[in-house]
Amino acid sequence: MKGLLFTLLALLVLLGVPVGVSALVNGGGAKPWSVANNGSTGLAPNPVTSHEAVVQIYAARTYSWRRIFAVHGWITFKPAGADRYTRVEVLGWRQGDKVVWNSGGPDDRWAGSTPTLLRDIRGENAEALIPAIEQAVAVYPWRNTYSAYPGPNSNTFLAYLARAVPGLDVDLPPTAIGKDWRPIDNPFGRAPSGTGAQVSLLGLLGLMIAPEEGVEVNILGLSLGLDTHPLALRLPGLGRFPAPSGS
Repeated sequence: MKGLLFTLLALLVLLGVPVGVSALVNGGGAKPWSVANNGSTGLAPNPVTSHEAVVQIYAARTYSWRRIFAVHGWITFKPAGADRYTRVEVLGWRQGDKVVWNSGGPDDRWAGSTPTLLRDIRGENAEALIPAIEQAVAVYPWRNTYSAYPGPNSNTFLAYLARAVPGLDVDLPPTAIGKDWRPIDNPFGRAPSGTGAQVSLLGLLGLMIAPEEGVEVNILGLSLGLDTHPLALRLPGLGRFPAPSGS
């Protein structure tokens, strides 16, 4: 067992982290927050011309050295006929309640980083999910608590929503540090996607087997695994390799 753990830790460093370092050096998000381009990316349908209901989940590399390993995630939605989106996320620098509504546009860059669209639901399916999403946000249990590592944080929030809202079924990437955080008195439960099962000790040591995520081992908050549909590696720093189409 010790040999297996050592091998996994070595793979975490050798496979994933160098790619994350490259992202830090070469990515647009390396600029200071105050001068980074945080405008819209055009990934969300224009609500003026697109009248169907939409639910989307995004993740983008976070700022400073943290982008080597981690992304920040958020959810956006609009009912049919609405002329604007609602964006909800958890922001650690806020005092008191960390759940923040409409801090920016639905598909804005984050610290200069272009977001990846993790989940895109349209039409009647999206319309049916929106009330359940709003209800789950209202009762999020760690809204006054935030820890960038190992959680609870913005990715813990998305994992909570996915577990709470059947049909959301979002596959959060290995770089979504905090997705595996679970309170110490509740280490067993559904995987972050809401499918499959997971055991996790405060997001620092765990195992997940799920239809959406595949098989994933979490060691010290860094995740390594194998996705099965389609086949891909799940690596720290890099994320999913090869990346899903459209990323």
